[in-house]
Amino acid sequence: MPYRPPLVAHEYFVADPPELPVRERGEGGLSALTTAELVAAGDAGVMLKATTGTEETLVVQVGVAGEGVIRVRLSEDADARPRSERAIPLVTPGTYAGARVQTEPGAPIVVDAGSLRAEISLSPWHLRLTDASGATLLEQDRGHTDISGRLRTLPFGRSAAGGVPVAYHESFAAPPDEAFAGFGESFAPLDKRGQRPVMWNFDAFGAESQRAYKNIPLYVSSRGYGVLVDSGAPTEFDMCQSTHSVVQIVVPDDVLDYYVIAGPTPSEVLDRYDGLTSRPQLPPKWAFGTWISSGFFVDTQERVLARARTIREKGIPCDVLHLDCYWQTEGHWSDLRWDPDRFPDPDAMLAELDRMGFKVCLWMNPYVSHLSPAFRAAAEAGFFLRTPGGEPYVADCWHGSYPPCGIVDLTNPEAVAWFKDLLRPLLRQGVQTFKTDFAEGVPHDAVAANGMTGTDLHNVYTLLFNDAVAEVTREVHGHGLVWARSSFLGGQRHSAQWGGDTYTSYAAMGSTLRGGLAHGLSGVPFWSHDAGGFTGTPTDDLYVRWTQFGALSPLLRLHGTTSREPWEFPAVEEHAVAALRLRYRLMPYLYSAAVEAARTGAPMMRALCVDFPGDPVAWQADLEYLLGPDLLVAPMTAPEGTRQVYLPDGEWVDYWTGEVLAGSRYVRVTKPLEQIPIFVRHGALIPVGLPGDTVGTPDEITLVAFGAADSRTRIHDTDGDTAVVATRDGDTLRVTVTGPKRIAAVEFAPVAGAPGRAVISQETS
Repeated sequence: MPYRPPLVAHEYFVADPPELPVRERGEGGLSALTTAELVAAGDAGVMLKATTGTEETLVVQVGVAGEGVIRVRLSEDADARPRSERAIPLVTPGTYAGARVQTEPGAPIVVDAGSLRAEISLSPWHLRLTDASGATLLEQDRGHTDISGRLRTLPFGRSAAGGVPVAYHESFAAPPDEAFAGFGESFAPLDKRGQRPVMWNFDAFGAESQRAYKNIPLYVSSRGYGVLVDSGAPTEFDMCQSTHSVVQIVVPDDVLDYYVIAGPTPSEVLDRYDGLTSRPQLPPKWAFGTWISSGFFVDTQERVLARARTIREKGIPCDVLHLDCYWQTEGHWSDLRWDPDRFPDPDAMLAELDRMGFKVCLWMNPYVSHLSPAFRAAAEAGFFLRTPGGEPYVADCWHGSYPPCGIVDLTNPEAVAWFKDLLRPLLRQGVQTFKTDFAEGVPHDAVAANGMTGTDLHNVYTLLFNDAVAEVTREVHGHGLVWARSSFLGGQRHSAQWGGDTYTSYAAMGSTLRGGLAHGLSGVPFWSHDAGGFTGTPTDDLYVRWTQFGALSPLLRLHGTTSREPWEFPAVEEHAVAALRLRYRLMPYLYSAAVEAARTGAPMMRALCVDFPGDPVAWQADLEYLLGPDLLVAPMTAPEGTRQVYLPDGEWVDYWTGEVLAGSRYVRVTKPLEQIPIFVRHGALIPVGLPGDTVGTPDEITLVAFGAADSRTRIHDTDGDTAVVATRDGDTLRVTVTGPKRIAAVEFAPVAGAPGRAVISQETS
């Protein structure tokens, strides 16, 4: 359970995870596998009957679930499934034609998945996973006992309390230099060693604790593998916290079902992970433009149109206007109906915004206030989750700030159809997408129409919610974009997610950045955050620094409890707008990185360990990132304007000055308020365009060359792929272009030794 300091009221939640029972003093119940015997062997796996130290009989299944993927299952019943499957399957195991199983007498059983192998010793029981050469990647811990002979770590086995099985568990030996990353949008330091993540989605009240809106039971290791647990339960990962050399996993479910995924790089782990869960969905191109929000205060039709006109008059690049809570009648959230007093003619408003080049996003959530006119009929129809006594569960989803709500029961097909029917007219009116807020509030004692408990439904509920909204959006508009706050395993199919209700402080911005890096290493490439912070009003300098961070994030939205409109910060407005224009200038590069991320699963905004997995510092340097393959971004996380930046191996060019810096070291960087520290990989070709009011598909672009080396790049756009190869020939850079894009010019950054001119050869593809 997360630590709760005493007497802090906002630490109490509508949906806390249930605590596992504690065994009474002297009670047994810890059951570790001791021996096993082979029951069946096939081409891709084995089934074993296992005996435990408490004389239980359990079933172990070890098999190939794809090239480089080994699946391990432990259960009482061979057909047992995670309880969350009653609502939605989370993982779909694959196959591998080259799978092999070896069962020679007297030798360990070998299950071979190509780049990953499992070696099973039956007596005593032990499981080891190796790469193709036989080098150990991961192995079960052999058990830590004290002087009395009692186990002090949770072994591969099952535990009971009060005579009832309550959880399965696994433990892995961890070398002292091993680092771990992942677990979803975790705001704690990137290396999870020494942490204890619990997979339970919280309304986290910010980005400065281990509570997370988006938990994903997946981690990647610096030793070149990943571990994925298939369960919607509040699984707990003890990452060498209670015992510093052991990873312990506790799964309170009907089965322990996990996958070991080969790398050796994090990108390769994520590519295989996507094959098991889902491929990331590429957002429509306009979604990569600026989103400007109404903020969390009363809005009106007149104010929305005035905001839109001001944006265009000032030449602020912007593609999306977001209308937060107050497009609906206060107290009725979220019945998905326009407030007729504040928005008397939404059709006319949406049509005018469309003429001005704006897409519109509306805030919503899966909770309906008990004061809403829609509540009674929906409750009588059985469209809400229920209490154990059968009444509609009216929960304090707003923590006392607004009226209690019913929670739409998305396991009920009729409720899903009703919910979509509320959204469809809005989309047909011209609304382009929805911000799918909340969905972390299913109480553990709720009961769903399909019989699931709130505990089993809690984490996967967000997938049902975002799936429903994405499906009806795709039906009307042809894309499934949602702007989601909560997520879970496989949620990369919901193509835009943001970091929740952050505070307006430099510390919160740093924690938000860590959350984005962890989420990227959990398979979610398209992520954003509330630029400027959410709660409160940022200082002028923080507003600029956070807007710069947002402008160089995968997606960008200006949003908070007060206005984040640039003109509300007149002393620094030009600096904030300059950051937005830099983003639009870099759009050919950013969109190319986005397309690549959707194809491969590698995050757009990535921790240094993605590209430099063999560098130990790359697993620790978590206040900077690579944006795409060639830009290293280090947001200013303190008001002084000076920070330490780690440059990985190679040579790096200061984007602003052209200075070339050697890598594999920290450098001290000082930048004025109008500049965010950016470094470019030496020799990179960065495609750029002319920044306009909105994102488009230009016919021609410019290349900026950072250095004298031969190089190549690939430009992805809605009109196809363009390959660019640059070769140094004395003082000339010869550039060959193949594809639909026309390269209008090559600019040379002020880097020592750069060529004097460029010759461009355009070829047809």
